[in-house]
Amino acid sequence: MTSRRNFLNVALAGSASVFLPNLFWNCEDSSPLVIGQNGYQYLVLPEWGTQDAAKIPVQDCHEMVQTKNGDLYLLTNHTKNNILVYNLDGRIKNTWGTQFPGAHGLTLFDENGEEVLWITDYERHQVFKTTLDGEILLTLDAPQDLEVYKDPSNYKPTETAIAPDGSIFIADGYGAQMILHYNPKGQLINAFGGYGTGPTQFLNAHGICLDKRNANAPSLLITAREQQAAKRFALDGSHLETIALPGAHICRPVIHGQNCYFSVLKSNRGVANPDSGFVMILDENNAVVSCPGATAVETTTTKYYRQKLRVFQYPHDVCVDRDENLYVAQWNSGNTYPIKLERV
Repeated sequence: MTSRRNFLNVALAGSASVFLPNLFWNCEDSSPLVIGQNGYQYLVLPEWGTQDAAKIPVQDCHEMVQTKNGDLYLLTNHTKNNILVYNLDGRIKNTWGTQFPGAHGLTLFDENGEEVLWITDYERHQVFKTTLDGEILLTLDAPQDLEVYKDPSNYKPTETAIAPDGSIFIADGYGAQMILHYNPKGQLINAFGGYGTGPTQFLNAHGICLDKRNANAPSLLITAREQQAAKRFALDGSHLETIALPGAHICRPVIHGQNCYFSVLKSNRGVANPDSGFVMILDENNAVVSCPGATAVETTTTKYYRQKLRVFQYPHDVCVDRDENLYVAQWNSGNTYPIKLERV
């Protein structure tokens, strides 16, 4: 991989722009499409995960994770196979799951050496803990002791984050916009957030992750997608900061090393097409270091981000593998399979 990266870096040296003029599906020559900036550049491999849709169909490809053995798990809401297990070369090793019509969030957690998955289903109004081969270990329903969930249909969870002690945080991003904190046994111990535009409230609390980059003070990083921001909270639910990302409707945060990665579902500035998404990478200081597929625009009053190439169609998640390659799952994109972005 290192030699390939060095070769492509030399080949691209002196280029006026890292963005090539043709879309990868319309290229009339054999030039590779490389996107990204500031040392975070990627070769676009659109066919990496493509399968025979008659045998292994997908609908909305929502999220991906990588297990310790290197396998990549993709969550889709197609109930012929909610989970697709890929190896690194894009071949399917296994599929399972027929019971999650609203499959949305997929979180991997190492529980005392045993990896488990957490799946949110906004149509079933439930959250599930499963083994890697699909056995359901725990089910969490709407917490009806909270007034807002007296009607369980108000509960439409989109994401989970699991603390090292097994505590569970659930983002109700399509429902009442609450962040729910459970102990490892599934007993509710705290709730915060709610619908609104205040610092502690959300418009589409779409994604949540445990940020352990500050080992002395781990925190929750939660997306407020319609507010084009990420909000940081202490584990007790107190608000710490809001990270504004104008123009970027971000999906869940993914921490890898010292960086935070987002798929951006769409941009609402400077583009005509609604599926105007891209990938965004922030460093440990919340500075944007690369936007594969996008560019930054500065005006006299603000700086915002917008799509520059239509490489993606509503990208919904980004998975970062051990070699820092990216895999982008897409929602509402014509039943497309994940795109691989190979680090160069």
